[in-house]
Amino acid sequence: MLNWAYRFNIFCFLDNRQYAFSEPAFECMLAAGSEKQIEMNAGTAFDALKRFQAANPKDWLFGHLGYDLKNEMEKLHSGHPDGTGFADLCFFIPEILVQLSHSSVTITGNTDPKAVFSDILSCPDSIKKTKETRVAIQSRIPKKEYIDTIQTLRNHILRGDCYEINFCQEFFSEDAELDPLYVYHRLAEASPNPFSAFYRTGQRFCLCASPERYLKKTGNRIFSQPIKGTSKRHLQDPLKDEAQKKYLQESHKEKSENVMVVDLVRNDLSRVCRAGTVRVDELFGLYSFPQVHQMISTVSGELEEGVDWVDCIKTTFPMGSMTGAPKVKVMELIEKYESSRRGLFSGAIGYIKPGGAAGPATENPVTEPVDFDFNVVIRTLLFNAHDKYLSFQTGGAITFYSDPEKEYEECLLKGAVINSILK
Repeated sequence: MLNWAYRFNIFCFLDNRQYAFSEPAFECMLAAGSEKQIEMNAGTAFDALKRFQAANPKDWLFGHLGYDLKNEMEKLHSGHPDGTGFADLCFFIPEILVQLSHSSVTITGNTDPKAVFSDILSCPDSIKKTKETRVAIQSRIPKKEYIDTIQTLRNHILRGDCYEINFCQEFFSEDAELDPLYVYHRLAEASPNPFSAFYRTGQRFCLCASPERYLKKTGNRIFSQPIKGTSKRHLQDPLKDEAQKKYLQESHKEKSENVMVVDLVRNDLSRVCRAGTVRVDELFGLYSFPQVHQMISTVSGELEEGVDWVDCIKTTFPMGSMTGAPKVKVMELIEKYESSRRGLFSGAIGYIKPGGAAGPATENPVTEPVDFDFNVVIRTLLFNAHDKYLSFQTGGAITFYSDPEKEYEECLLKGAVINSILK
């Protein structure tokens, strides 16, 4: 299916990698080709998205929200370089939508589904490398500068400017060569995660192995599942692996990071939900992934009557796990101390589903609620094939108790799989 999709200038593949959580992971879907499309930078992007969806109420939308949409909601700016070049917002109505379950394949769109199915089956059933990977990874922030910056951020916390901040650094390569489909396939195999995505818009590719959900809406319920708290896996040594898991369960630092972002998400959701309905469904949940153990919490609420689906996103974006608290102040500090524009990194990829429908051809009334599901774009490789620029960013939550050396090591741990695949 991915070999078939690669011919399209725009597509979005979302894959749950068969994770079965109590709150389901992504559905497994491929949206390919574009009947209509909206692509904008921050300014009036959310209003334009609202109008675009209202004009096409029976269609699915797939696409992304870039981190720098923050500039539209707050009086902020982004002055750092961005070599990947994704627009701040892009959504498209797919020509063809393929939905996979354990027992069926559903193909919809303005097309003959049997012909599409036959076309897909005629493609190779394995992914072969079409060109050699050639990259020279550089760090945008030298280690000493990173450690000094963490100390400076701790001083901001000590002064009361903020109490948690997500600080990230970029690793990049210029004049890079790689086969995006092959590298995504290797990334997904090495690091299967429940909110994975392979996304193309023109000559820009996003290879995403995300473990984190940003926000999902089903009917009048919305919920978010922020991740804060990380420890390394030791798959070859079960005793060591269990010790790392126990460390995460008992660590005051990791739990304080998690509860801070939970409070922030609760506050965000309370601005669009009915009073008394926002609750923490799960606090400090421990989940194991191929490379790391993660601490994940789930926060949900019931929407106030009349709240528009776009307002759910505007009120909660960017997600608290990738900013910190208080949100506006830490976004100012992020701009001051980071060295790269985040762009699509720490934004979101996902879909908007028409009126609780089973597919784009629904006859359900337009007044039924619009549902959506978005991931957090982390553990992600971004590649601009036109400019041959490759980028991935890693980071973590900084609190007063953060150890700069350990924070740097955590950044390397989060980027280790991408690094190993590129090598």
